[in-house]
Amino acid sequence: MAATVKSSVKVFGGLLQRLTHRSSACACDMTFAVYMPPQAAAAPVPVVYWLSGLTCTDENFHQKSGFARAASQLGLCVVMPDTSPRGVQIDGADDSYDFGSGAGFYVDATQPKWRDHYQMYSYVKAELPEVVAAAYPGKLSPAASICGHSMGGHGALTLFLKNPGMYRSVSAFAPICNPTAVPWGDKAFKGYLGSVEAGAAHDATELMRQYSGPPFKILIDQGAADNFLSGEVNQLRPDTFAAVCNERGVELELRMQEGYDHSYYFISSFIADHLAFHAAALK
Repeated sequence: MAATVKSSVKVFGGLLQRLTHRSSACACDMTFAVYMPPQAAAAPVPVVYWLSGLTCTDENFHQKSGFARAASQLGLCVVMPDTSPRGVQIDGADDSYDFGSGAGFYVDATQPKWRDHYQMYSYVKAELPEVVAAAYPGKLSPAASICGHSMGGHGALTLFLKNPGMYRSVSAFAPICNPTAVPWGDKAFKGYLGSVEAGAAHDATELMRQYSGPPFKILIDQGAADNFLSGEVNQLRPDTFAAVCNERGVELELRMQEGYDHSYYFISSFIADHLAFHAAALK
């Protein structure tokens, strides 16, 4: 079903809109945001997909990251989907912050309780690009890149690695790099897919071990003061991912940012670097 504009605001010469549509993948109404830069008035522009983390909606990134100045200067369309289906009645979906609502983990659920709606991998990979293209005819070039934060960083890395050639570049902020080895992934994969072992197909570290597509470079920023990195449990495991990248000869720029945490203050400090990284690959 065609998308309907919910809100629209001009920012740095471009247009930030929130849209809603009936999703066939998730069998519910889904909301997403799009920033269309001013350059789209003259020629099609490339797209960067941003995937947000646990508890977020489509709004967190465009409200808190300060991305629009760089996106406007670089001529990048930025598409920001929600992190899970909304408005569906599933027992237990709102019981915790790290599973269910706001925590779709960018996988296609196979367990009966979740599979009718929690199809976020297919939604981001296939349905969302079609809906966006239909909503902005003639505005977008075929070139696309992907990035994200935390759970969304996991989603960006895995979507990129599972679909060689679909995206020109990938970057992440504090991604969950090895979810089969940490509590967040254990909970999500058992709940959505039935087992941690099934989650290996959505684990960036495991996917990197098997990657056979074209060469590429990855940019990851990680806050050295991130409580999910340095707390009781290391939920993120960038060191494990970096070791596998090194083994496979993949160029990874892993920037440990001293004093930065897991928040949008961290993202806002380095988002311009990430958008410039993608702009170079997209143009």
